[in-house]
Amino acid sequence: MAPVGDDCLFCRIVAGEIPAEVVAETDAAVAFRDVNPQAPVHVLVVPRQHVADAAELADQAPATVAELVGLARRVAVDAGHDSYRLVFNTGGDAGQTVFHAHLHMLAGRSLTWPPG
Repeated sequence: MAPVGDDCLFCRIVAGEIPAEVVAETDAAVAFRDVNPQAPVHVLVVPRQHVADAAELADQAPATVAELVGLARRVAVDAGHDSYRLVFNTGGDAGQTVFHAHLHMLAGRSLTWPPG
C-alpha cells in the first residue's frame, strides 16, 4: 500500500504543506515543476486523490487520467510548446520513486527514443 497523507510527498504538496512551484491546477489535479528537471520544461501532474500509480488511477478514476493529460497539454501550450512527452512510470523497476500517481510532461528540447 502506498503511503497516504503525512507519509506521501505528493499528498503533502497537494495539501500545501510542502512548497512547490505550482503552474496550473484543476479541481482534480495539480501541476508543478519537477525539482530535478530532465528538460527545460518538466512538470509533474498529479491527481489530488491519492492512488499509487497510473494503473490504479485508471481503475479507480478513469476520467482523472484524461484530466491529467489535458492539464499537461495546457501547461505545455501555455509554455509555448506544441511538442511534448508524457510519461507515467508505474512501479519501481519503471523508475517510479514516489508512489502517488503522477504524469511527467517534458518539453523544450528534442527528446530521443528510447528514453533509457
